Amino acid sequence: MPFSLIPDRVMDCYGDLTPAYLQEKGVTLLLSDLDFTLAAKSTRRPDQPLRDWIAELKEAGIDFMIVSNNRSGKRVTEFCADLGVGYQGHAGKPSTRGLEAAMAKAGRDRAHTAMLGDKLLTDMLAANRAGVLALMVEPVGGAVTLWQKVLHALQAPFKAVCRRRMGKEA
Repeated sequence: MPFSLIPDRVMDCYGDLTPAYLQEKGVTLLLSDLDFTLAAKSTRRPDQPLRDWIAELKEAGIDFMIVSNNRSGKRVTEFCADLGVGYQGHAGKPSTRGLEAAMAKAGRDRAHTAMLGDKLLTDMLAANRAGVLALMVEPVGGAVTLWQKVLHALQAPFKAVCRRRMGKEA
C-alpha cells in the first residue's frame, strides 16, 4: 500500500467537484467524509446546495456514500438518511477498511472510486493507501480551534505540491 499524504486534486469546496471531472477520471463511486468536508460538524441536516450537488452526481451515474470516522453514529446516520445516501461508519481512516467496505457495498473497485475529504492524515492517506482517487477540499467553516489551525498549517505544504502538479496538468 502506498504511503502518500499528497492528494490528486485540491478544491475550495465540494461544489467545485463536477460530475464531468469524475466521469473523465472513470469514477462511478464517490466516497466522502462528512465533518468539515460536506458540512460543519455542528450542522445537523444537509442544506439544499448539498442535496442539489448529490442529485447532479446521481444524474451523471455516480453513486455517493459517506465514509466517516465519527464515533457517534446518530448524527451521521440521520444526516445520511435525510440525504438518502449510504453510510459506512467507524471507518478507521487512515486504515483502508472503511473504504474497502464501502466499495464492497456499492459493488465497485478502486479503479472506479474516489475519496473526498478535508484531512491529509485520515482521508487522503486512506485514499492513497486504498489506491483510489484522492480529492481534497478546504474545511467547511475553516480552521476554528487551535488544533485545527495547527493541522491546517501542517497540511499546507502537501496541498501546495498537489496544486503545482495540478497546474502542470492544465
